Amino acid sequence: MTEVNFYHLQRSSLEQTLPDLLERSLARGWRAVVLSTVEERAEQLAQHLWTWRPDSFLPHGTAKDGHAADQPIWLTAVDERPNDAQVLFLTDGATSAHMADYVRVCDIFDGIDPDAVAAARQRWKAAKEAGLDLTYWQQTDKGWEKKA
Repeated sequence: MTEVNFYHLQRSSLEQTLPDLLERSLARGWRAVVLSTVEERAEQLAQHLWTWRPDSFLPHGTAKDGHAADQPIWLTAVDERPNDAQVLFLTDGATSAHMADYVRVCDIFDGIDPDAVAAARQRWKAAKEAGLDLTYWQQTDKGWEKKA
């Protein structure tokens, strides 16, 4: 069964949080898809991954780079899984009709934006109704705290 983790960002941005989560996924031997709502955002995130930390490298690509099947991390605005990924990262309110194809789905949302929080609640409700295994993580001053 697919495990869906909701990450409620309150102390850091997506750009600060996503690379750490991607590193953890790669350490498990998992491939990842990062799904955004628009292609420009996927490209922005890809550029950020090149520079986010000088002592680290996250192998990734986008449609501009091609060779999707060879990319351990695929950033896109299309609901696709061309690299046979085990984990899906939903960003900026993106949704997927293929969540059940993944071992884990990470829905990362901006907890400061009331509209993003309301939309995340609707996605939680839909995932619960679909019978997926849900966990809610809230960012605190001590790190991530599991709430449900």
